[in-house]
Amino acid sequence: MKIDVLTLFPEMFSALNESILKRAQNDGKIEINTVNIRDFANNKHKKCDDYPFGGGAGMVMMPQPIFDAFKHVDPDNSALHIFMSPQGQTFSHELACEFASYEHIVILCGHYEGVDQRVIDNLIDKEISIGDYVLTGGELPAMVIIDSLARQIPGVIDGESLLSESFSGEEKVLEYPQYTRPANFNGLEVPEILLSGDHGKIAKWRKEMSEKITAIKRPDLLNKEK
Repeated sequence: MKIDVLTLFPEMFSALNESILKRAQNDGKIEINTVNIRDFANNKHKKCDDYPFGGGAGMVMMPQPIFDAFKHVDPDNSALHIFMSPQGQTFSHELACEFASYEHIVILCGHYEGVDQRVIDNLIDKEISIGDYVLTGGELPAMVIIDSLARQIPGVIDGESLLSESFSGEEKVLEYPQYTRPANFNGLEVPEILLSGDHGKIAKWRKEMSEKITAIKRPDLLNKEK
């Protein structure tokens, strides 16, 4: 999979060159490119924003550099074009799986008061939000999307780990509690059943705990199944 990110602040994406995502890129599972929108501005000072028509606070990103940046990374207009926006559809595990099925995705990160509406109307396939709040720009949400969808690409994460994660599987319950060594830490003990070696009983316990935790923390997930 190839992901191109159009942004005014490409330096922010250094976090994607660490840990699992770094390994995924090194292994050729995913290609992540950050593209500086300023490089496509056709004015002397590489200005990419201007005052909004009709007045109002703040600045709006101009259409010309964005249109040219899209044309550069996706000349055939064959990729999925995503715009990070608080007005968009709320991101979910289902969308992460959907996005992971594409060969090429272009993510536009807005900034300031947003982007010229002509960009959204003519270039964008999906507007996506990561929650009902507003950030200073689309860079952090874009990183959330990339991290989440990358996990769904075969070979990036161990397949068994994906099946047991929260929101995965048919029931969409939260993940069960996890423990590691030592079995007794300052008097705090690991549940005995996890030390029993009985995989059938362990699986049953984990299923019960997932359902219990979901009922306490996210009962709305259980209600969705009814």
